[in-house]
Formats: sequence, C-alpha cells, structure tokens
Amino acid sequence: MNKLPIVDLCIIGLYLIAMIGVGFWFSFRNQRADQFTKASGNIPSWAIGLSIYATFLSSNTFLGVPGKAFGSNWNAFVFSLSMPVAAFFASRFFVSFYRRSGEVSAYTHLEKRFGPWARTYAVTCFLLTQLARIGSVFFGVALSLQALTGYSMELIMTVTGICIIIYTVLGGIEAVIWTEVVQGVIKTFGAVLILYLLIDRIDGGFETINWVGVSEKKISLGSFDFDFNHSTFWVIFLYGVFINLNNFGMDQNYVQRYHAAKSPKDAARSIWLCVWIYVPTSLLFFLIGTSLYVYYQANPALIEPVKLQAAAERLGSGATATEISRLAATLQPADYGDKVMPHFMVTQIPTGLIGIIISAILSAAMSTISSGMNASATVFVEDIYKRYFKAPTNERTTLRALHIATVVVGLCGMSAGIAMIGISSVLDLWWVLSGIFAGGMLGLFLLGLVSKYARNADAAIATAVGIIIIIWMTFSEYLPQDMESLRSPLDKNMIIVVGTLSIFLIGSLLSRLRSFSRKNI
Repeated sequence: MNKLPIVDLCIIGLYLIAMIGVGFWFSFRNQRADQFTKASGNIPSWAIGLSIYATFLSSNTFLGVPGKAFGSNWNAFVFSLSMPVAAFFASRFFVSFYRRSGEVSAYTHLEKRFGPWARTYAVTCFLLTQLARIGSVFFGVALSLQALTGYSMELIMTVTGICIIIYTVLGGIEAVIWTEVVQGVIKTFGAVLILYLLIDRIDGGFETINWVGVSEKKISLGSFDFDFNHSTFWVIFLYGVFINLNNFGMDQNYVQRYHAAKSPKDAARSIWLCVWIYVPTSLLFFLIGTSLYVYYQANPALIEPVKLQAAAERLGSGATATEISRLAATLQPADYGDKVMPHFMVTQIPTGLIGIIISAILSAAMSTISSGMNASATVFVEDIYKRYFKAPTNERTTLRALHIATVVVGLCGMSAGIAMIGISSVLDLWWVLSGIFAGGMLGLFLLGLVSKYARNADAAIATAVGIIIIIWMTFSEYLPQDMESLRSPLDKNMIIVVGTLSIFLIGSLLSRLRSFSRKNI
C-alpha cells in the first residue's frame, strides 16, 4: 500500500484488527450451535435493525449506486422507495410465521409443506444467490481498493476475505450483528463525508448540483409509462417489492435475525428501523453520484485517466495508445461509472480522511459478506448436512460443521468475485442474478403460506413451469436472429416478478381445479 500515507494505513489496520478482535471476544460465548446461529435470542431490536441495515448497505451500494447515478439517473432509487411495502408484509406476517415455527432455517418448513424437493430447491437457490451476492461484494470492494493501492484485485479479495472469515468463524451471528452495528455507523459517516467534500469542491454547491441534475434529467426516477419492456419507474418498483419480499421473507440472512431478537415485536421493530434508515441513506449515495457527474463535467480533464483505463480494459493488453485514446473519446459516463468514485477518492480526498473512507468501504463489504457466510453455513448444516449426511452427535460436532461450512462459503465467494473481474456494472449484474435465483424461492414460499389447498404435486408442477419461464426470460436474448420472435420482450428486472407470480398463480390454480373436480365427482 505504498500509495497511501502512514496515517491512513494505521486507520485501516486498526479497523481490521478491531473487527478480528470482536470475533475473538465473542468466541468465548459460542459454545453451542444456537449461540452461533441465533445468539440465543438475546439481541436488542435496535442492534438487529442496524445489522439488517448494514447488510442492505453493501459495497454494491457504496460503489455501484454512485456509479449508476453518475452514468444515468436515479431510476434505481425506486428500489429503496419500494421497501416500506415489503416491510409491511414482513413485519405483519413473516416474523410471526418464523417465530412460531422455531426453526432456525428459513427452508425447513417447505419440506413439511411440500416435501423434501421443495426444501432442497429453496436451499439451492439461496446458496446460489449468496454466492452471487458475496462475489459481487468482493468484486466491488476490490475494484475500489485496487485504485487506491495498486495491488491486484485478486490479492485484495484474498486478504479481505481472510479477515472476514476469521471473525465470522470465531464470533458467530453475535459477532456479525455487533460488528455490523459499528460498520453501519462507519459507512454512513463515510458517505456523508464524501458528499461534503464533493459539495465543497463544486462552485455553487448544492444549488449547482440541483440545477444540473434537473436540467439534464440526472435526478429522474425514470419514465412513469406502464412500459414493462424497459427500466421504467414501475418495473424497478415491482422488482424492489418482490426482491425485498424475498429478502424479508425467504432470505436466511434476515430470518436468522428474527430468531436472534428477544420477541416477535422486537423483530418487527428491527425491520422498520432498517427501512427508515436505509431509504434516506441510499438517497445520499445517489446524490453522491450526481455530484460526481457535476464535478467532473466542470473539470473534464480530471476524469480522463478513468476513461483511458476503461478503454484499455476493453481493448486488452495488445492495444496501442492511439487506439485507447480513440475509444476513450467515445465512451459515455455509463461505461466507466463504477470507476469514478474510487478515482475521486484517490485524487481528491485528503490524507487521514481517506483511511476513514476506505474503512467505510471495507465495512460495507465485510458486513454483507460476514452475514452471508454465517447464514449460508447455517443453511448448509441445517438443511443439507443434517438432512442428507448425518445428524451431529453433540454440540461440538455441530459447531465444527458450522465453522467448516463458513470457511468454505467464504472461499467460494472469493472465487466468484475473482470470476467477475471485468464486469462493467456490478450493480446491474447483482440485480439480474438475484432476480434469477430468488424468483422461484419467493413464489414457492408464497404458495405455501397463502394457498391452503396447494399440495405437493401442485407446487412441483408450478415450480417446474416457473423455472422454465425464468430460464427463458434470462437467456432468450441469446437466441439467433431468425428466432427473434421467441425472445422475451420484458426488462430483465421483471424476471423475479414474472417468475414469482407464475409459480404462485399456477400452483393456486391447480389446487383450485383439483378441489373443484373432487367436489363434482
């Protein structure tokens, strides 16, 4: 890290040591599996709310959202506006459902409702979702730190991953939650600090940002037309409602926290606390992206290195300087948006403050990754190891399995992040992948929760049809030109919406038809 002053290095080092120290501190309490997975249900609601907020506010938000706002507009902010709708259903129905079940895994009840296949399918979707999420978060933090340090993204992911694995394995869910409380505060402060520095450097400050944002439609929420073929307001709103219903209703990261709360009422309060903090904070990141656009529009020479870097990456190592310059001149803001925030940090943030900002980015990544690792390990042990291999004979054996699973998930997540190197928009990638994997899970969950008459066969047929629809919507764009009429016309953010509704509606219809036919026999 020879590009960073010693003051910043000390700040970053102290932060990493402190996070590992938290893991050691809580390791003395993790003598039983229920302490590792749900902290024996002793965490206050405000801490769980901040923990859920910190999980939402990942490095994808810290880097991807400003990059998205820099390259386009505030259309993606509609995702945040949809959160209260999902929070209402989660606090009203989902929390009480899981607290009554008593099962630490979010997917055990699916086997009781529809059979082993339903549980296995949901677990597979969840683990793939977490792999995509952890990988994209690793990628996001490495992209930023590479610009600051000059080290390879692979090395950055490895070092960061080892630190996260250590404190997650040692401290369990309790360490994850309390470190996320600290991390939530750090990254919120980091966002406010970056915004302040930007406004201070722009002539006219906030008034100039607002004027440019309005005149160039940079703060637009997207078209309000009922057009589901493009990323309109309604497409992102529907995507947000369904993906957040999946988060609050089917995602082990959140369900596990419901069990960590002292009571169902505390668990419900934690959801609303997360929403009321996350929505305005996410607005900060969109404002940062617009401010970056205004700043570099006024100082175009300062952004040239970013454009040249993006052009060089596109052309590959064999490109000449002339070819790189020619391509760089044609690039649009959306083509290099993810690189702008790290570039601003490298060139514009004073010594001392940059250490705080890097710690904020690290905290954004670490909270999401550690949460995903703990949740994935819990699901693996509860739904795969115990179900298909062997039931642990004692608490020590269960804890060992949880520790090993945590390490494996962390290593797989790092590998996924390395595989994502070269992606132009990490936020877009995550949204597409989460929509693909989550659509089937949510549809199956809602079918089991809402439809009293749906049976195993109804759910199996509906899920099979839903999977076919999800696969078609995801990959039909690659069909040859002569099969263009078979391509899905809908925006990719509609995958989770259509996939969920397909499974739920088909399963409900089949159960009704079966019930009707029996009455007429």
